[in-house]
This record gives sequence, structure tokens and C-alpha cells, in this order.
Amino acid sequence: MTNNDIMRRIRYAFDFDDSKMIALFDLADLKVTRQQISAWLKKDDDPAFVECSERELAIFLNGLINDRRGKKEGSQPVDDLRLNNNIIFRKLRIALNLKDDDLLALLKLAGFPISKPELSALFRKPDNRHFRVCKDQILRNFIKGVQLKYRPDKAAKKDLETDQPVAEGFKWPK
Repeated sequence: MTNNDIMRRIRYAFDFDDSKMIALFDLADLKVTRQQISAWLKKDDDPAFVECSERELAIFLNGLINDRRGKKEGSQPVDDLRLNNNIIFRKLRIALNLKDDDLLALLKLAGFPISKPELSALFRKPDNRHFRVCKDQILRNFIKGVQLKYRPDKAAKKDLETDQPVAEGFKWPK
């Protein structure tokens, strides 16, 4: 997944409008305009599309953490130089204040259950022998689980990944 795709999915999962997106960047000490937000959120084939850098996505995620958990005193954390799915997953986990069982429940809700050891391997240091790279599929399903939890009204109408209507009579687990 691209940085823009991740930003689009997070925005949709939490139903953020442009003002909220600007506020999140502002919480992490970066001033952005509505035009920048709009350009980042456009589809990849749109001529007005602008690629979101790793630094900008990291700042957005830091702003989400500050919004959900409160801003720490002092300077903001140093932006990650190389953003990867493991770091993005960790930042979302911190922002939402989720424990392992919460993460497993969200992945299960999205129809992608994994075991606790598989999950813990995603949050280990890269030099640990049990470390595993977080694939796009895991991150995508986690964000889908977040959407199902925080925005169930919209999730019931369409499946985020396929953008297809959900089958008639299907009931979302509580």
C-alpha cells in the first residue's frame, strides 16, 4: 500500500473531514493546506494527485497519536526516516491505545484472524530472530477492523477492500 492509500483508509475509517485532517497535522507541528490534503487523498490516476511522503505520513500518524492520547510536553518525536508497515501498525496501536487482545479482535472482526505469537512478532525489533515484516494484507485488514469498530454504519454498506456491497442478511459481529 502507498502512503496515500494508508492516509485515505485511515481518514475513511474514522470519518475525518478536511478540517480534522488539517488539525491532526497541526497537532504534530506541521501546517498544511486544504489543497495539500485534497491532492494527497485523490486517486492515483487523477492528474491532481500528489504523492504523500513518508515524513508527511509519519507526522499525520503522530498527530493522530497526539489527538487520541494527548500531546506530550516538549518537542515532538523525531520523524521516522524510513516508514514501513510495522512502524505504521505500531503508531496506530499507540494512537488507539490497543492491547494485544484488542488488536486480535479487530483483525478477527475484519475476517483475518492471526495468533498472538504472530502478532507479537510484528512488534519486535528488526534484529530479533522472531521479528516478522508486517505485510500489506495485515495492515489493510487491521484498518478494515478499525473501520468496522469505529464506523460500523458505513462498513455495513460496503466492504472497504473490494468496495462491493456486503451480502444481504450478513450481520456484523458485535
